[in-house]
Order: sequence, then structure tokens, then C-alpha cells
Amino acid sequence: MSASNPLFQPFTLRNLQLQNRIVMAPMTRNFSPGNVPGEAVVEYYRRRAAGGVGLIFTEGTCIDHIAANGYPDVPYFHGEERLAGWKKVAAAVHAEGGKIAPQLWHCGGMRKSGVMPEGDVPGYTPSGMNVPGKVNRHIMTRQDIDDVVAAFARGAADAKALGFDAVEIHGAHGYLVDQFFWEGTNQRDDAYGGSLENRSRFALEIITAVRAAVGPEFPVSLRWSQWKQQDYSARLVNTPEEMERLLLPLSEAGVDIFHCSTRRFWESEFEGSDLNLAGWCKKITGKPSITVGSVGLNADFIPRPGEFTPNEAEPASLDEVIRRLNADEFDLVAVGRALIANPEWARLVEEGHLEQLQPFQKECLASLV
Repeated sequence: MSASNPLFQPFTLRNLQLQNRIVMAPMTRNFSPGNVPGEAVVEYYRRRAAGGVGLIFTEGTCIDHIAANGYPDVPYFHGEERLAGWKKVAAAVHAEGGKIAPQLWHCGGMRKSGVMPEGDVPGYTPSGMNVPGKVNRHIMTRQDIDDVVAAFARGAADAKALGFDAVEIHGAHGYLVDQFFWEGTNQRDDAYGGSLENRSRFALEIITAVRAAVGPEFPVSLRWSQWKQQDYSARLVNTPEEMERLLLPLSEAGVDIFHCSTRRFWESEFEGSDLNLAGWCKKITGKPSITVGSVGLNADFIPRPGEFTPNEAEPASLDEVIRRLNADEFDLVAVGRALIANPEWARLVEEGHLEQLQPFQKECLASLV
């Protein structure tokens, strides 16, 4: 099947060589007590690499900033013990022939005061808003911005030093970078607010600093989205021209891969074209893009706004994602819930054993398997 299936064609970008086009999407799992990725996390990622995934993006892992975390038992990407755990993860994936990149994460206003281990530290946001119009978080100063930019750069440098194959900046889903992008939560009147260009400045500074930290050949991915967990209907851009204004500076600053998060990969982004978000991103920037959004499943990821317990779903046809990949609409395909339910998803698809694929059920989230 691999000879005719574009999912199983190799892919090369700079010094990153992948055996196929299948990417494991980053998915928060809350199984890192003390914010340390332990042996269960090592085995979780190893199994997906052994199952044939070409590139793994880790779950969001918090950068070295006091307010980066917003959830219990998520892993951090700083501190000797935590980085030692991530080094084991990377080594285990490599031993199975896979490639892996950490997703560097700052939760921003999604943090609620009281989340441990930082306790009473509030969420940091561009304008004190977690949702439009409601000021109930810390308004970031210029020094706060500089501190966060530096923390992303340190995380990227550590990723390279630990032997990871690339690094991803989390700029989607209503977290901190996206809160700067989004006019609804960015009401600043300084150089970081107002126009789309100004609202992109924070991300541009992060990308520039990350690129300087890792050098010219180390791949840098940016995950971004129109939708926010605070508002599924939110949009950063409404036309291809606006998308150019957003993406071209990010591309020029050093993004190599655009990871385009949607809830339904098959939906077109703009009227008059069948291209999805990843397709438009590739067309505009000329850079490789990753599509994602309910690949291989028959139900959307999230049932209702404000809820992040994924929908249960049955295996579904891959014909449409294969058709679009064959048409060169995008370059890589990220798989999420299907890989939680099926560690060997890639191998089963490659060998044509689709009848062996298991549905995603909420019980899958109860442990790392």
C-alpha cells in the first residue's frame, strides 16, 4: 500500500528526514507528576515511533517562565530532572527510527491562579483578558514580554542540545502567543497591539530569538489556528490578503513549517477555493505545511466551547486526506486521537489492516498506553 499511498512517501526539510508524512499531533495528557516526563511518558512516545509515525510533536511542554503553566501534571521543558526526562524520550524515539520535536508552550491567560506548583501566580496576557472584554489576568509589561521571548529561546536551545530533531512554538488555540495575535484579547496601545502587524510582533520576536538560538539548519515549526478554545468562531484573518500580512513576516523571521490547526481538515478556508487552512498557508508562504483536524475519525475533536474532553469517534475513511495530499495541498498530516487509541496506527494503515483500527473512547485518556 505504501508504494501508492502518499502518506508513506519520505519527506526532507533541511536536516530533517522523515520516513513518511504522518505526524503525531501534540496532545496534553497530564501524566507528568512533578512536571517531569517519567518512564511512562518515555514509553508512550516510544510506542508511537515503533508504530511507524514519521514525526512526533510532544504534548505542550512549558517554557521557563513563572506563569507558563495552566494545568496539573503537564511536563516542563526546563530544570535538570525534567530535561533529563525529555532526553530519554528523544533517545527512545530515535532508537525506533522516529523523529521528535518538543512543542514549547506558554498558557498565558488560560492559567488560573492556584494551579500548582506556582500557586497564586496569575495568568499573564497582553491586556489582562482571557476572553474578550473581561480583564481578570495580569497585563504583561515590556519586561514580561522580553522574559517570555528569552524563555522560548532557551527552550529551543535546550531542545537542540538534547538531541531533538526540530522544535515547535505553540501559537494556537487561545494560549499566550495566540492571545497576542487575537484582537479580541489584545487591546494594547503600544507596539504590540492595534494592527495585525503589531499584534504579530510578539510572535516575530519569539521566532527570531528561537532561530538565533538553534542556528539556520534546525527546523522550526509554528502551530497556529483561527479558532480559539474561548471562541470556536474566532478568526485572525478573513481573506487571503490578510493571511499574507500575517504569515509572510513569520516565514521570513524563521518559521520552516506551518502547523495549521483546524477541527475539520476537509473544510475550505475561504470562499471560492477548496483549499483548507494548510493549503492556503503553503500557497502563500511556499513553506511546508501540516494539516490536522479529525483525520481518520468520524467526529470532531471538541463537543462544545469551553470543553476540552475530546469527542469519542470511530475510524473513518482516509480517502479525502490522501486525495488532498496527492494534490500537493499540504505536505504532512497530523493525527491525534486516532494515535491515542492506536499506537500502531501508521503501521496498520500502511499494511492495509484498517479493520484492526480501534475507536477513540474517553477511556483512552485514563492512562498512557
